[in-house]
Amino acid sequence: MKTIIRAAALAATIACGSAGIAQAQTAERVYAQGTVWSVGYIETKPGMFDDYMAYLNGPWKAIQEAAKKRGDVISYKILSVNDVRDNEPDLVLMVEYKNMAVFDQSDEELDKQTSAAFGSPVKANQAAVSRETLRTTRGGFLGRELKFIK
Repeated sequence: MKTIIRAAALAATIACGSAGIAQAQTAERVYAQGTVWSVGYIETKPGMFDDYMAYLNGPWKAIQEAAKKRGDVISYKILSVNDVRDNEPDLVLMVEYKNMAVFDQSDEELDKQTSAAFGSPVKANQAAVSRETLRTTRGGFLGRELKFIK
């Protein structure tokens, strides 16, 4: 008998909880999916800020501009962070993409894009290794902008 009462109480609890969840989902959606942002946190190594900025003004900018020309990138920005503490980024790199589909490209297409900026995929890999002498990545994220429609 106690088992039946416990089962009935559990079923009632689940039913009430489910009703609350369903009720919470009845709100009308007031937003639409927007562009996609890639945000990277960069800590430049001591004495390497200008060298890293030269890289950003060279190959990194060329990659962003080519992606803008293709229509994949909407905008890009570099933010300088004030009052940086140890092991925190002093730069924030932000790239705004038109949508998530931009990230679904073939390896051949990606190789073509990096070759345009660096000469070949092998040189792109070598450049990636050499950038480690200039900076340390401190994380980042990929997020979608949500825009209010009402």
